[in-house]
Amino acid sequence: MMDRHGKSDRPIVPRKPPNRAGQLAAEGAEGRGRAKGNPHQHTLPIGHSAGPGRPQALERIRQAARRDPTLRFTALLHHVYDIERLRAAYFALKREAAPGVDGETWQHYGETLDANLQDLAGRLMRGAYRAKPVRRAYIPKTDGRRRPLGVPVLEDKLVQRAVVEVLTALYEEDFVGFSYGFRPGRSPHDALDALAVGLWRQPVNWVLDADIRDFFDTLDHGWLIRFVEHRLADRRVVRLIQKWLRAGVLEEGTRVCRARGTVQGGNVSPLLANLYLHEVFDSWVHEWRQAHAQGHVVVVRYADDFIVGFEHRVDAERFLTELRTRVATYGLALHPDKTRLIEFGRDAAEHRRRRGEGKPETFNFLGFTHYCGKTRQGWFTVVRHTMRQRGQAKLQQVKAELRRRMHQSVPEQGAYLRSVILGHVRYYGVPMNTRAISAFRLAVGRLWHEVLERRSQRTRVSWACMTRHLARWLPPARVCHPYPLARLGVVT
Repeated sequence: MMDRHGKSDRPIVPRKPPNRAGQLAAEGAEGRGRAKGNPHQHTLPIGHSAGPGRPQALERIRQAARRDPTLRFTALLHHVYDIERLRAAYFALKREAAPGVDGETWQHYGETLDANLQDLAGRLMRGAYRAKPVRRAYIPKTDGRRRPLGVPVLEDKLVQRAVVEVLTALYEEDFVGFSYGFRPGRSPHDALDALAVGLWRQPVNWVLDADIRDFFDTLDHGWLIRFVEHRLADRRVVRLIQKWLRAGVLEEGTRVCRARGTVQGGNVSPLLANLYLHEVFDSWVHEWRQAHAQGHVVVVRYADDFIVGFEHRVDAERFLTELRTRVATYGLALHPDKTRLIEFGRDAAEHRRRRGEGKPETFNFLGFTHYCGKTRQGWFTVVRHTMRQRGQAKLQQVKAELRRRMHQSVPEQGAYLRSVILGHVRYYGVPMNTRAISAFRLAVGRLWHEVLERRSQRTRVSWACMTRHLARWLPPARVCHPYPLARLGVVT
């Protein structure tokens, strides 16, 4: 990463240009200077000499990081063990979250909150803080497998949240515009809008749908710490991150420590994952398309799932080959079943019709299946429907929960189903997806009818009565998101 003179061989990409109306969010905010961890770089302690009238501590960090992309920060720990920041982190935690391996709950810890926070801050300041193992838990995935999650102890959650708040002020100035996952002020729908507008407005003919296999379980700790140190020269904060990485997982009474991976479920894991992929993927993609691409390239990444659109097939094939080599260098691999190159875009349907190959293929991203479609006026557009697997999996969960709630009153069951429908509609209620969310609401109503019918062998629930229950408790299936370009134009 450095030559014999101690200089980095990584080029500096241009700074982010000013926002302009109509510019794509996935394209307009990508260029940023990259931090370098070279010995000759100057460092800056932040926050010790702040006087009256100066910007707040985190804002000073943002400003310093924005002014100099090569700056390394030497003094950040005092922001972490600040009592008020720890207190805010405590009240930001979920009150009913499952306890970690020590059994400490939010309510019990809060009974002597001031004393506990003072003790925690003292241990952080002295270097006596120790991370505890993470309790392993599993949740089902749509493909039938189980996703491993980790449940940290409450104090680890507090410290991680404080560290993330401080480091986010620093690293947000480095992250590129087409990265959307787990970042403040960015949601999955921002990524979906940027992708839809990019595929619609740019001459995209090929789409690479890629996924990194078991990313959170395979990222290399050694590379991760090197990436952290590109910007962070405070060894005390670096050691905190190393403690969490080395704490291990407690599963069935056995503590397992690994040199790879970060446990999903901790507050610090999303930031570390974004930092790792920023170095491995984002910055490389930004440089690759400027140096090698012959046509337009559109990129949208959300965590370890990303979509890349190409104007020319030769660019797409070359990119995929070099991407496999790139991620392998850092201990990662593309998922063989979830990575594929498809023909997709405004001319895909006509090209495939001429070759006699049928309709263009589709791809899945963030819970939606994306199709090549047309507006009522006959213009090309990107149509997004709820993924069939996601809808079916959710219905199975609702069916199991209704059976558990079979003998509850109708208002209690209705309140539960109302929350299910509201959550589903608020996420999947995008334009051109009305039929799918209406079908989901109808399927939930039928499941509810079956449960009410099974409660008694003597009386039956007529569909007229059921219709009144549905109208009373289930909200209508309405589109609640604007068209992608409408929202994206406001954001950019």
